[in-house]
Amino acid sequence: MATTAQTVRRKRRYTEEDLKRLPRDGYKYELVNGRIRQVPTGGRHGELGAGLTARLWNHVRRWAKVYDSSTGFRMNSGNIRSPDVSVLRKERLEGGKSPEDFINGAPDLAVEIVSPSERPAEIYAKLGEYFESGAQEVWLIFPERKQVHRYTPSLQVQVLNENEVLTTPLLPDFELSLRELFEEA
Repeated sequence: MATTAQTVRRKRRYTEEDLKRLPRDGYKYELVNGRIRQVPTGGRHGELGAGLTARLWNHVRRWAKVYDSSTGFRMNSGNIRSPDVSVLRKERLEGGKSPEDFINGAPDLAVEIVSPSERPAEIYAKLGEYFESGAQEVWLIFPERKQVHRYTPSLQVQVLNENEVLTTPLLPDFELSLRELFEEA
C-alpha cells in the first residue's frame, strides 16, 4: 500500500514593509492578520456619503429605508452591488422591514460617489445593472468636479454643478444644495 505525502502550502504572511511597498494607485490597503486587503475609500468619500445619508433619511424615513455602502443588492445579473447610499421604498420590502440577507433587486435610488481611480466602463456597467434591476434613479457624485449627474431609466442625464440645487420627482419636496454638500467634505 503506497502512501502519498501531501504538501501543505502555507499562505504567505505579509508584513508592514510589504504594505509600504504597494503602489500608490488610489486604493486604500490595510494589513489584517498577515493579509493585505483593499478596503473602502478615504475620509472625504465617507463624509460625503454620511452627509447625504443623513439628509435623505430625514426626508424619507416615514415611507422609505436609507442604506449605507455596506448593504448588498442582488442584481438581475446575479452580481451583488453596494451603492454608496441608497433609498428603497418600504412597500418593496416584505412587511416593510429590511431582510437579514442581501436585498433582491436594485434600490429605487442608487448613489455612487465616484473615485478618481474608477474607470468609466465600470461606472456605466453599474449604472446599467441598477436600471435593469429596477432602479428609478442613479446619482453619480463627482467630488473633484463638484458635480452630480442624475440619471433616469431612459438614461437621460441632468448634470448639476456646485451652485445648483438637486430636486427630483422621486423624492417630493427634497432639495439638496450641492454647495452645502461639497462644502462639508
